[in-house]
Amino acid sequence: MNAGEARSRLFGLLGECFTYPDAEFVAAVADGSLAALLATLCDAIDPRLRAGLDLAPLADPALQLEALAVEYTRLFDAGARGTGCPLNGGLQVGPQMKVMEEAVRFYNHFGLTLAEDRKELPDHLTTELEFLHFLGAGQQALAARGEPVLAYELAQRDFIARHPGRWVPVMRGKLAALQPLPFFLALTDLLARLLAHELARLQAAHGEASLKVSGDLPFGGA
Repeated sequence: MNAGEARSRLFGLLGECFTYPDAEFVAAVADGSLAALLATLCDAIDPRLRAGLDLAPLADPALQLEALAVEYTRLFDAGARGTGCPLNGGLQVGPQMKVMEEAVRFYNHFGLTLAEDRKELPDHLTTELEFLHFLGAGQQALAARGEPVLAYELAQRDFIARHPGRWVPVMRGKLAALQPLPFFLALTDLLARLLAHELARLQAAHGEASLKVSGDLPFGGA
């Protein structure tokens, strides 16, 4: 597995980790298979990626579905008093409508539209990570055919800088204040590290991402 393939798979896997948990997911945590896969993907990208991170909570044989589901709801799902730590970028850095509109422009540029019955909004973390997974997979397919990949790399750079790379650190601070199960904090720490690593890599190759608010695609189009 090359670094590009691992990068795409890791974004996709982390997106799945931030969905509402089910029995299959909890089983993967309990038997250690989730943590093992995360470690394998991280090391394929850069062995330094998980250095210093405490990922032990991601392999917890005592974890129970009910406890994880209750905690997910407490932390991330909106209730009568609002969401303790929203998984929507627009609720972290706002204004939400503008954040969503720009995210949709990215998606539409690559021919993607959100399904009408989709629960999550365009600025939801799972949607944004799915998009980064899509960009990584698309880049790999182009590279395999010997075609230029610059537009995909610029899109990844600017999308990370303007969306999850900007608001996930804010979310992490709110999450820590809620004293969550160590599982969710470890997961968020890994995601924040991955986003920072990828943004640094892409900016080293292509220059700084522009954060200027604009109605145009920030990466100039393909």
